[in-house]
Amino acid sequence: MTDHRNNPLRKMVLKLIDKPVWLQQFLLTRLFRHTVKFSGTAKQDIVQTDLKTVTFRQRNLKRVQNHIGGVHAAGTALLGESATGFVVGINLPGDKLPLLKTMHVDYLKRATGTLEAKASLTDEQIQMMLTEDKGEVEVTVIITDEAGIEPVATSYVWAWIPKKR
Repeated sequence: MTDHRNNPLRKMVLKLIDKPVWLQQFLLTRLFRHTVKFSGTAKQDIVQTDLKTVTFRQRNLKRVQNHIGGVHAAGTALLGESATGFVVGINLPGDKLPLLKTMHVDYLKRATGTLEAKASLTDEQIQMMLTEDKGEVEVTVIITDEAGIEPVATSYVWAWIPKKR
């Protein structure tokens, strides 16, 4: 059985978990934006994580707006992808490669203002990621807007495979 000890992203998160919230947010956001360039372009923020859940924020900046002034559909989908990918990434052993397998987004209502995505894994999903060489999980993510409305219904399935040596 493998474990998390050889996962560099998880090691970084563990070093920051007991720091003040503002410092956690700043450093985790910088790390993620540097690693995932498109997230940096969109200026996504990591709000908090406890290793089983993560909350990401997408402010309604001009660079991510659509023609009616809200966060673009692609920016909304990216927010869910980033949050689910992060929570999968910090829970996989370091010798596994996470891959987005499917992403389904139903746009239900017009979103207003800043969006937040909260992604989470169950203990069973994490255990499966630690024990199976290959596999997949559907990661739960709830995306809400400034008014507390869920403008989208989503499904993100992440797979993992062994890294090539």
